[in-house]
Parts: sequence; C-alpha cells; structure tokens
Amino acid sequence: MRTIDLTPLHRSFIGFDHLSSLMDAAQRNSEKQPSYPPYNIEALDNDRYQITMAVAGFSDAELSIESENNTLVVKGEKLSKDEKTERTFIHQGIAERNFERKFQLGDHVRILSAELDNGLLLIDLQREVPEALKPRKIAISSGNLLKN
Repeated sequence: MRTIDLTPLHRSFIGFDHLSSLMDAAQRNSEKQPSYPPYNIEALDNDRYQITMAVAGFSDAELSIESENNTLVVKGEKLSKDEKTERTFIHQGIAERNFERKFQLGDHVRILSAELDNGLLLIDLQREVPEALKPRKIAISSGNLLKN
C-alpha cells in the first residue's frame, strides 16, 4: 500500500477542516469501510454542501439522521421479517439490508434539511463561521510612534 502526502492540500480545504486526517484514516481502513449505500458529496457554494445517498427501498420511517460532536450518522433499518409480508423473489437486485453511514463534519457545519425524493436521501449542510472567528480588517495608523 502506498502513502500519499496531502500536506499541500491543507491550505485549500473549505468547510471540512479535518478532511486530510479523515482521508488518511479512510486509506488505512479502506477494507473496513462499508460501501453501501452509495453516496455523493457535492459543494453547492463556498459554504454549502449536499450529501446524496441512494437508499432505494427505504421509506422515511425506516431512515434516521443524527448529528453529534461533528459526526453525522445516517441509519437505515428495514422492518423485521415478521412485520413484512412474505414475498418470493425470482431475482432480488435491490439491497434491503440495514446500514449505518458516518460522516465527519467540519467545524461550524450544521445540517439545514433532509429530504427523501425518488429513492435519494438529500442532506443539505452549511458552514456558518461565528463572527468572532471571521477574519477582520485591522486599521494601520500612519502617525509617528517614536517622538522625542
């Protein structure tokens, strides 16, 4: 396995401040990471993001979204077999297994909304930096400070 130095990318991360450490961790644990359900992460604007997950076969009652300590957890739990009607499949290509997918969020990223539309779960995120942490302009005075 080869290692990749991500140091030059540290300067250009927006929103996901811990992205490099997450990528390193993902690279080390790639065998342990689940691949279901597939998802996209899209930057809509400088401070707006959207996660799109393909959750075909899940209703909104079977999905849950939780956020705690900069971690977004999306869970899908299908009804137990005794609660569903028994069906006989000739071919079953749509996965109906339970899942839990975790996303590490950047500092000051909050979840705006979540919507289930045509088998896609859309989660809108926005980075909101507090005023105290935003850059501010410092005035430079032009007077003589050293007068005798």
